[in-house]
Amino acid sequence: MRVVVIGAGFAGLAAALRLRQAGADVTVVDVLPGPGGKAALGWADVPSGPTVVTMPGLFRALADRLDWPAPDLTLASPLTTYHALSGRTFAPQAALHGGLAATLAQLTPAERPRFLALLNTAREIYEGAAGTFLFAPPPGLPALARYGLRHGLAAKPGLSLAQLVHNGPFLTPFWLRFATYLGADPYRAPAVLHNIAWVELGEGVWHLRGGLRALAGQLHAEAERRGVEFRWNTRVERLETQGGRITAAHTGTGSLRADAWVSAVDHHLTRAWLGRPVTAPRLGVSGFALQLRLEDTHAPAHHLFWPADYAREWADIRAGRLPRDPTLYLHLDGRAGFLLVNAPPREVLGGDREAYAAFLRRTLHARFPLAVTEARALTPAEYARTSLHGALYGRAPHGLTGSLRPGWTIQGVRNLAQVGGTVHPGGGVPLSVLSGWNGAGTLLGLPYDPLQPPTSG
Repeated sequence: MRVVVIGAGFAGLAAALRLRQAGADVTVVDVLPGPGGKAALGWADVPSGPTVVTMPGLFRALADRLDWPAPDLTLASPLTTYHALSGRTFAPQAALHGGLAATLAQLTPAERPRFLALLNTAREIYEGAAGTFLFAPPPGLPALARYGLRHGLAAKPGLSLAQLVHNGPFLTPFWLRFATYLGADPYRAPAVLHNIAWVELGEGVWHLRGGLRALAGQLHAEAERRGVEFRWNTRVERLETQGGRITAAHTGTGSLRADAWVSAVDHHLTRAWLGRPVTAPRLGVSGFALQLRLEDTHAPAHHLFWPADYAREWADIRAGRLPRDPTLYLHLDGRAGFLLVNAPPREVLGGDREAYAAFLRRTLHARFPLAVTEARALTPAEYARTSLHGALYGRAPHGLTGSLRPGWTIQGVRNLAQVGGTVHPGGGVPLSVLSGWNGAGTLLGLPYDPLQPPTSG
């Protein structure tokens, strides 16, 4: 079988590897000049998107499937250091790796019980949902019904996330922030998204030697070694269908034909290529980032600087403007830095790109002085090269069913699998890999593989 994979982000690379491993003849096309998706934008020596990984067992399982050595993963400790304007800091450790006592010791006696209760609630929601929404194929009505009967009440269906996690001025934004990992406005997110907090606070976040761009390069090299063909700087313009099957992809450099197809790009773009109506969805958050080259060398670390008013930041984003007082996320590793702030999807900057970049540098310097030798801005327009209007995770996961992602198929198209961070099971590098590995496998009738190492069950 000849298969074309559109998109060489982590989902597309995982899809290509599983298809090739099963014997398919695979070609991957991407509009960018190299692999990695959002991780491949901008300067090659500085992060441009994801900076750490979660779910380390998934990467160990992938290495096992590809007959690689175990990946070189190091637990971040602390996970992130949070900085309030008052000068207070909070540096939580991973609970499952002996860090709970050190985390609680940083809180006041009044804060500790509520923190512990919310952490346990996040774990309960996560463990109840994982078998249906993460480590399983896209759920149908029977699976959803079983989940609802067994775990539905634990997901707090009558509450918003903001109602669930209200915990005073310092810790409420801390808990709300995790919903942004799926592209949500935390003040419009359902309570079920509280489960994301457990993935980080319980299981930890991990540094991967060489970073995520290096992992993309490793996956790409392995795919090439196995015979996968790559075509870079190739933009798909239209997918041709006949009799409920895709027969060709028309690009700016010619046409491609195949027996089956994997679309590892934003699912809205897939629908547009098929000539399907793309309704104006409520899009999730985008980002405005600065890639930083630094004069000094820094150990791998993550910092988050709270604004004076977290709610006002999100009011700005809902109004379609860049936040006037944003939350700053800073990743440091060696002589590279990555500064990211939340931003509305779509390019709204006009001629203010450089002015906003300069504003961010001044704001960061006032909170955390760094010797920056060079900076490069990445706006929603750059992120739009890999997602609709730059929405990093597709549609916004708001409302009771908003966190459900589209499945791997599109009705009426029999030889297509859509995979990646905007479809099942969700955004982020681990889930994108899981999506690509299994979504592509359905084209060949391969069994579902949860990508869990044997020792973890």
